[in-house]
Formats: sequence, structure tokens, C-alpha cells
Amino acid sequence: MLACPANMLYIPRMDAYNSLLLQVWREACRHIEIEESGGRIAALIGPVLPLDVVALYRVAPDETSVERVCLVSPGTSPPPFPAPELTTSQVAALATWCRTRQPAMRVHPDSAPKPIAPFVTAESGDDFLLGPLVSEHGTMGLAILSAYDPAAFAGKAAPLLQLLLEPLAVALENDQRLRELIALREAAEADKRSLLTRLGREAIQEVVVGAEGGLRSVMERVRLVARSEAPVLILGETGSGKEVVARVIHDDSPRASGPFIRVNCGAISPELIDSELFGHERGSFTGAAGDRRGWFERADGGTLFLDEIGELPPAAQVRLLRVVQEGAFERVGGEKTLHVSVRIVAATHRDLARMVQEHQFREDLWYRIAVFPIVLPPLRERKEDIPALAEHLADRAARRFGLRPQPPSTEDISILRNYDWPGNVRELASVIDRAAILGDGEGLQVLKALGATPNSNGERPSPESIDAPGAIVPLDEAMRQHIERALKATRGKIEGRDSVATLLEINPHTLRARMRKLGIDWKQFR
Repeated sequence: MLACPANMLYIPRMDAYNSLLLQVWREACRHIEIEESGGRIAALIGPVLPLDVVALYRVAPDETSVERVCLVSPGTSPPPFPAPELTTSQVAALATWCRTRQPAMRVHPDSAPKPIAPFVTAESGDDFLLGPLVSEHGTMGLAILSAYDPAAFAGKAAPLLQLLLEPLAVALENDQRLRELIALREAAEADKRSLLTRLGREAIQEVVVGAEGGLRSVMERVRLVARSEAPVLILGETGSGKEVVARVIHDDSPRASGPFIRVNCGAISPELIDSELFGHERGSFTGAAGDRRGWFERADGGTLFLDEIGELPPAAQVRLLRVVQEGAFERVGGEKTLHVSVRIVAATHRDLARMVQEHQFREDLWYRIAVFPIVLPPLRERKEDIPALAEHLADRAARRFGLRPQPPSTEDISILRNYDWPGNVRELASVIDRAAILGDGEGLQVLKALGATPNSNGERPSPESIDAPGAIVPLDEAMRQHIERALKATRGKIEGRDSVATLLEINPHTLRARMRKLGIDWKQFR
């Protein structure tokens, strides 16, 4: 964060002031608030030079205003005069003078140039040294040093004051960077508050509905492993809530103050998997216009959630194994070994144990990530949680869509209980959202949201029933069934010749996004 030029320790032959300048540089680089830096620097030079005022001004980038950021006295008494009020024309004249990047200028009231005149009062007989504060990005401010002894700027004192301008410029630049960081943090906090307000939540904290019901045993295992650093493998069907459990593990761990980074391994192109996980150096491949930090670097000090880890290609599994074992890796195209401290939480809906036996997943990586496995039961095996889930999701849907909250009725709960929920909690959330929209704040239309009158066992109509005369189902359901028929016909081939994308005349990327939205697992059709 701090700006310290490489040549900061170069000081001309001024033996009497070498130690002073070194201390000034240390203070300029040590503190990021200009008031503290300016005050400490003024205290250092006060005993050596007969100055009574050190004033620093920041010039706006558009040169329409000058802001006083520091006005201190090297002595114990307050500054002898207040900061002057500047007119628009005076600001323009001062900015023009600063832009020329002239060296420090000695000014006396009797012979002061007009652009500098606003800083000299008729009551003051002091001499002033004025100089632009210049950074690598241009002139950013002005320093005014006032001496109560007119002879102060004679001899070695004037060259020393000239040398003080550079550390003062560094102090002003550090203060400017601090202000920018504070502004960015405040903007991020405002965005977070806005999002939390829209979600109706006071803090970003995952809600585990069913922690005392069907997920009781799961949460007991979560509490056991959360405080450790052991890698965790979460196993469960698509939509069963693996990411929610991963976030709870992170929030209850010593790394809670660090980042939580989620990476969907199945959504990354095999050609980019190394760059995404480990980063790359500039020029390492076509299109690498600059250095890029990978997900491991971004998660340093926190938790990296590798969702769908079973989709990683074999080559990436080898490199991942080294990071898990040693915490070390190299960026793509880089030669420097980087070290990170990251906790791995992985998840998959696939049978990794069977994949290991079939040599589709590395056995050594399996042993590394499956130190503490947690199995999430599907929603159909914990239907006692459906009432609480439905109520929670209905309340969330009402806040998201600006509707009056409508809890599910007894009949709604009965309908939801009788359905098998192949898409688990994710499908239930979609149904509740649709039911809330259809109800328009007057209630939940669960029956319509499910697509049609359920059969005696509460199952959704079969794909063939969509073509039956008079059968009307929601558009999403019709689209789901149509895509599933195409997947069956092509044996799960998404793109290329004789694929689903070709049959449906749709872009493969659009098709994948739509299947993810509808909760279709196309791999089961292969």
C-alpha cells in the first residue's frame, strides 16, 4: 500500500542532515494518514530548522479545487495563521503553477508572484518556501513551509527543504491511496447492506433448515470437523445443499475471517482449468495480457470450495494433489513456486469411490480429500424437513419478489410431501418461487407450480403425458421434458454431430445454461 521510491535512501552530501532525512523518509513511509505523517515530520524538522508552519494541500485532478489536508507547527504551539480561503481564480492559478512542476520557490510578501499571493498575508513578514508534490502519476499537491527567521532559507537549509518535498509527496500519495481504499470499502459495505436488505437478512450467514431434523447427524459431523484443518468431502445428489454445508464449515472454522471461494470444476473448460486454479503469467499463452491470480491465491488464508471435483480432468488432478499435499504450486508460464494456506472443502454428486476403482479419479487424491467425508441425504429421505423448508423458502420468495408473505397451507404441505423431489432442495426452491409468483401475494399455488394435478403418489406427469390432448404444463416443465427426450435420443451428447444442440437447434453453451437452470443432470443419460 505504501509508496516508497527505490532511491529513497539516496541523499546528497549534507552530513548534518543525513540522519534527519532518513528519519523523515521512515515517517513518510510508515504512516498512511497524512495528518499523522505531517505531524511527525514537522516534529522532526522543528528542532533543526526555524519553521513555524508546514502546510500540505491536495490539488484535485480536474484542478478546480485545492484541499488543505495538513497544517501543523513544528513547535508545541498551534500554527500562527489559519488556512486561507481560496477563490476559483486563485485555485486555477495555483493548479497551473503546480502543473509546471517547478522546483521549490522562495516567496516573500514584498515580491510574491500573483499565483502565490493568496498564501501570503499582509500581517506576516515570514518567508515561504513553496513546492509542488509530485508522484509518478503527476503533480498531486503543494507544500508550503513558513519560516519565522528570514535567514532560514539561506545556506544548506534551502536545499534540505527542497529534499523534503519528495517524502512529503510520498506521504500525500499514501494518504490518497488510503482514502481510495476507504471509499471502495464503504461502497462495498453499501452494496452488501443493499443486498442484505433485499434478502431480508441482517448478516451473511447460511441458514440450515433441518439442522434439528433430517440433517441432525450431518450437522453433528460438521461441528466436529469445522474447528480442524482437515479436508472435507461432501457427497450428495445435485441440489441437496452441499454449498450451504461448505459455508457453514467455513463460518465455524478459525478461517471464518478469510475468504470463501467457490469453484465449479465442472463449468471450467479443460484448456483453462490450470489458469483458473493456479493463475498465469503475462505472455504464457495467447490472450494472457497480464498476470492473473488463480483461485488458490485468492483463497489464501481461507477456504476453497471445489464443487463437482469429480469433473476435474486427470492432468488437473495431478497438480491439485501437489497443492493439497504441500500448499505449493506454480502459475502457468511461471517459474516461481508460490505457497498458500488454504483449506480444501470438496463436493460431488458422483460416486468417487467407484470412479477410483475404474481409474477415472486418482486414488492418492481421493485419500487426500476424503479425510472427513460427509454424506448429505436427498430430500426424499428427510421429508420431515419439507414443512420448515417450504415456509422458509416461501418467506424468502415473498421478499425477493415484493409480495405479501404467504405461508404454505396444510394442503400445500401434503402435496409437497407426496412428491419425490429428484432435484432436491433446489427443485423445491424453484417450485416455491413459481408458486409465490402464481399466487401474486394471495397464497401459494403449489399445485399449479408443480405442473399438473399429481397422480395418487404425487409424482409429476411423465414426459409422454405432455403430448396428451388437453394436457397443459408450465413452460419450464415442458422444456425440461423436451430436453430430456432429446438427451435420451442422443445418449447425453450435448454438442457436435447428432447431438442435443443439433436436434434442438440451440447453441451448446445456451443449452448447458438452460439445463443447469432446470436442474437437468445430462450425465445420467450417457
